[in-house]
Amino acid sequence: MIDFSQITGLVLAGGRGSRMGGVDKGLQTHLGVPLALHALLRLAPQVGEVMINANRNLGAYESMGASVWPDALPDYPGPLAGFLAGLEHCATPFMATVPCDSPRFPEDLVARLAERLEADDAELAMAATEEDGELRLQPVFCLMRATVVESLARFTASGRRKIDAWTATLRTVTVPFDDASAFANANTLAELNDLQRHG
Repeated sequence: MIDFSQITGLVLAGGRGSRMGGVDKGLQTHLGVPLALHALLRLAPQVGEVMINANRNLGAYESMGASVWPDALPDYPGPLAGFLAGLEHCATPFMATVPCDSPRFPEDLVARLAERLEADDAELAMAATEEDGELRLQPVFCLMRATVVESLARFTASGRRKIDAWTATLRTVTVPFDDASAFANANTLAELNDLQRHG
């Protein structure tokens, strides 16, 4: 059994926000609170400590009470750069990641990922949801062993950026979740408005 104190949680807020007009997505408010803070408060009880990956407005993120680490790679290369920044500062054997724009992810997300990671002796456990009868991967909702940092450093150093291409090189287990709406995210202002309406 993996104890939650052995897991560091990382909120990914380092994106360019291009589909939201280039705004800093994690600082957009949802029900009066920044999106990234929603994610942080939901993740914190599930892990031993939390940190944030952000590339701008670092002071605003630091005021949320977690350590903030920018990408080690230039030009907003995507979630893998956030994974790498987190892993390079992760002092626990495991790291869980969530995006800043999904404020309603399951409160047992990390526990369920940890259970399967251990049962399957996997290196990475990834959430999935069933939509229209098909299993859809949610690769930024995952739990990984901190030892994958070397694999990720090599992968990103070669210029590759796709999450699924990297996870395909690991022992990965998929963990299905029934409620797809729990993983709803706000990539655009319209989606953010939709989230507001549903609380």
